[in-house]
Amino acid sequence: MKKQIFLFIVIILIAIFFSPKVVEKKKENDALMEKIGQMLIVGFRGTEVNENSKIIKDINQYNIGGIILFNTDVPSKSFPRNIVSREQTKKLISDIKQLSHSSLFVSIDVEGGLINRLKEKYGFKINIPSAEDMGKDELEKTKENALLIAKELKYLGINVDFAPVVDVNINSDNPVIGYLGRSFSSDPEQVAIYASKFIEGLHEEGIISAIKHFPGHGSSTEDSHLGIVDVTKTYKQEELIPYQKLIENNYSDMVMTAHIINTNIDQDYPATLSPFFIKNILRDQLGFNGVIVSDDMHMGAIIDNYGFDEALIKAINADCDILIISNNGTIYNENLAKEAVEIIFKAVKRGEISEEKINQSYERIQELKQKYEIK
Repeated sequence: MKKQIFLFIVIILIAIFFSPKVVEKKKENDALMEKIGQMLIVGFRGTEVNENSKIIKDINQYNIGGIILFNTDVPSKSFPRNIVSREQTKKLISDIKQLSHSSLFVSIDVEGGLINRLKEKYGFKINIPSAEDMGKDELEKTKENALLIAKELKYLGINVDFAPVVDVNINSDNPVIGYLGRSFSSDPEQVAIYASKFIEGLHEEGIISAIKHFPGHGSSTEDSHLGIVDVTKTYKQEELIPYQKLIENNYSDMVMTAHIINTNIDQDYPATLSPFFIKNILRDQLGFNGVIVSDDMHMGAIIDNYGFDEALIKAINADCDILIISNNGTIYNENLAKEAVEIIFKAVKRGEISEEKINQSYERIQELKQKYEIK
């Protein structure tokens, strides 16, 4: 009798599990998870991969949209993180692409000057001036320099360069922009002109650009890697001009947000988490319809002041399409990709993020990948 009852229960459970409604619901949830995965660019440890590597498993299980490469590992304060040499980096990227089931943004920061993950001492063929020095030289030289970057990135298999910086050099002592020579000029019109030439150079080799750091980091007095940066008293409206000019001239790749607070715009949240900045200004006022990518969600300005869950949810609701999760902040969490996807998925199911927002971001991401034939 007990055996018959047991078999009856098993049959009922199987019938429920395989009922059309349950199967359809599972398909819907799986599709949602896959779309969410595409909204993440993640960092990882490792200079080589195989089918058992954590990053490969994460990419394939969660349909991760992209990866970001670093030369040094910040949590352990050690070298290397991903990059050792030219041929090793090329093989790493090639292996990741071959082992991955989905198309990937393979991204890096190469601006010129001090900000360059692909350093000459590792054997890379990029040794170009800083944006500040380029801004003092002939305009066409900027395109030539960007073309050098683009050729090297294409050779390596990298398809996204988080550059150029379009911050206006309002405060030359700014520790993260002016002091490091990352701005083309103190004149916003010049910034737009030189940035456009830089972008042209990247585009000649099919490299996606990301202008940054919206709405402008050039007047700040502090570094958002370390904590909240308040530009309320220093920000100038002219810092929007480079974005305005580039968007008017059909710039449609990526715009990266800044983790800066301006209480004249939003009393509570930095630009990355604020619809007042992203929806109202970047989307509606400036008319940008392309992919908006957050600056690293592991920077001090975000991770030290907002919970990881809250930050992800607010960034998406502010209208970020892609979230960079470098896993290269104060700690390393090998389960971060899984946790991020699950946080966003549960927020959608609770009604805190609309499915429409996920669909919009997914469509923008796929459109950009198709435009550049990312495979």
